[in-house]
Order: sequence, then structure tokens, then C-alpha cells
Amino acid sequence: MAMTKPMLSLLAHLHAALLLLSGAGAAVYDVTRYGARPDGVTDSTLSFLRAWADACRSPRQATVLVPLGMFLLGSATFTGPCATHAVTFSIAGTLVAPTGYGWDATTGRWITFESVEGLTVSGGILDGRGSSLWSCKRQQQQQPHVHCPTGASSLTISNSRDVVVDGTRSTNSELFHMVVLQSHGVTLQQVSVDAPEDSPNTDGIHIHMSSNVAVSNADIRTGDDCVSIGPGNSNLWIERVSCGPGHGISIGSLGQQQGMAVEAVRNVTVKTTWFTGTTNGFRIKTWGTSKRGLVSGITFVDSTMIGVHNPIIIDQNYCPGKKSCPDQSSGIKISQVRYVDIRGWSMTPVAVTFNCSRSNPCSGISLQNVRLMYEGMRLAKSSCRNVKGRTAGLVVPPSCL
Repeated sequence: MAMTKPMLSLLAHLHAALLLLSGAGAAVYDVTRYGARPDGVTDSTLSFLRAWADACRSPRQATVLVPLGMFLLGSATFTGPCATHAVTFSIAGTLVAPTGYGWDATTGRWITFESVEGLTVSGGILDGRGSSLWSCKRQQQQQPHVHCPTGASSLTISNSRDVVVDGTRSTNSELFHMVVLQSHGVTLQQVSVDAPEDSPNTDGIHIHMSSNVAVSNADIRTGDDCVSIGPGNSNLWIERVSCGPGHGISIGSLGQQQGMAVEAVRNVTVKTTWFTGTTNGFRIKTWGTSKRGLVSGITFVDSTMIGVHNPIIIDQNYCPGKKSCPDQSSGIKISQVRYVDIRGWSMTPVAVTFNCSRSNPCSGISLQNVRLMYEGMRLAKSSCRNVKGRTAGLVVPPSCL
């Protein structure tokens, strides 16, 4: 039964009251008091920015409150540093992006929190309305003369510290759903991502040049990587992630000349994951270029894979379109990668692929208690190229290390 407007209003006021009670004297800045309208049509961007500015200036704990309803929000950057390290952005309703595409051409971002510390983003639905841009990109594949913008990532945490994103749902982002960029100590928990399987470049969570990032209890269904780990990352903990549809959990791609002298990913643990119908399970991919870098100290443990095309794959000859990199050898060194307690079945005969660089062979690769079948109960295969490692316990398919 649909709720009446008085009931919705009562719930919104109760939500605000609970924030006041739990905030021990926190100041609450309700965006509707700044002119935001929960009708999904009126542009509320300036109202949100004004509420944020006042909350950020507050000398005491502050909460920006987005009550129930649908709020139209254009590209918005909520900038710090704030007067206090205890600002909460609490969303009870739904934020919707403008219709169409191209409105985000300047930044490539929809909602950004920049240079903040101690922020909590809580709840809410972020609807990126990406379908029109996806249609353009699909048409572009057939008709290269068609121009489509790159699109906007829905939520970006940039140059920030000690940020928590809790219970937020992102749907239909034009580009990446959630991005952690050049930040430290970010936690994403109880988040969810939902986009169609054929939505292009809609990574669920993308982490780039960041450290001490934790992702836990995430449910991701999208058209690209569920979690993508770019260069410059260290000390990541990813646990209890459900992925599918999507392209799996990926480290890389590295070696694409992204402005760093050395592209490195260090100390990543991915624990307790479920993959259903995904393109990949655990993937490490590097371009076949001479760009220097390394991937080291990686652990993938306790995973169930159902109908995954490439459950375990290292590909150091990644070269889409065979442009700029054919016949080159990857300069990225991959070492000390562990796969422990991986089970399930592959959609393809080769369930384990290690396709490593001829000039920088993979080393220290280990498989322990791995059981991956082909299409249910058939025996799968392994494929190895330029790799050294070892096995322990039962390993199926038979290892080629």
C-alpha cells in the first residue's frame, strides 16, 4: 500500500528527530529549509551546496539532512576542510541526476566530496539516470562518427581522510558508481550497486591512488568490474562482496601510462566473495607495454564462483583493439599472489589462466585448496605462461605451476 504524504512527512520528521537525539547536540541542516524540493523536478543543487556550506562551517558536530522524497541534483562538489571532523551527510530520500547526458562535461563527476575529513555519508539512493548515455555508446560502437561524452561517476570521495559511506545504494550511473580517489582511511559498508549487464564502463567501486581502504558487505550488479583497483593503491581490505552480473574483481589495468613513474598495487586482501554469471572472478590485468610497475602481496581467499567465464586470471598481454601495444612485453612485475579456498564452476574449459610477461615473469603465485570444475562436474584445465609458483592441498583443475 502506498504511503500518504502526511505519513511520509511524519517519517521525515522522525528521521530528523532521531538524528538530533543520536547526535548529542549536533546541528542539523535540512536541505528543504534551504529551498530544496522533493519533487524530482526542481533543481536543488544550490540548496544542497548552501546547506553543506553551513554544516561545514559549524564548530560542532553537524548533519546535512536529505529527507524522504526525490531531489533533482546537478553536478555538485561538497568541499572541505570543515571546521569539525564530524559531519554527516544523511540521505533518507533519492537523489536523481539530470535527464539526458552531457550536463557533466566539465568534471566527469556527479556528486563529489573533496578534501574532507571524518565525513559519514549515510543511506539514500543515487539514481544516475545513465540509460540515455549507454544507448549513445552502444550506437557509437556501430557508428563510430557518433559522439558521446564519457559520462559522470555518481559518487566520488577525493583527497579525503577517514570517510565512511554506509548503506548507500547507487543505481544506473552513467560511469563508475562509487570512486575513492587519492584518499586514506575510507570505508564503504553495506553499499549496493545496480545497473544492467550491458551498461558500459559502469564499475561498481573504483579505487585509485588510495590507501587503507575497506569495502565490506557490498552487493554489486553492473556492466563492468564490480570492484576495480587501479594503480597507486596499498593496504586494501575487501570482504563479503556479492558480484554478478559484472566483470568480477580486477586489479588493473596497469601500464596504461597514467602519469606515475611506477604503477604499483600492494597489500590487497579480498575475502569471502560470491560471483554469479560474471565475466571474470579474480583478475589481474596489465597492458602489454614497457611501463614499469608492480603488483605484490595479494590474497584472494574464500570465494564461491557459479558460472564464471574466467574464475582465476592473470593477463599481462591486455591490449584492446591491438593498438599501441601489440607484441610488447609488460613491464609490470607480479609477485606474491595467493589464491586460497576457491570453489565453484567455470563456464569455459580453462578455469585458471596465468598469462604473464615474458620479460617480467610472475613469481610467488600460490594455489591452495582450489576446486573449480567446468560446467558443473566436468574437469577444467589450467593454462600457464611465464609463471613460477606452488600449490598446497587439493587443487582442481590440475595445476600447471
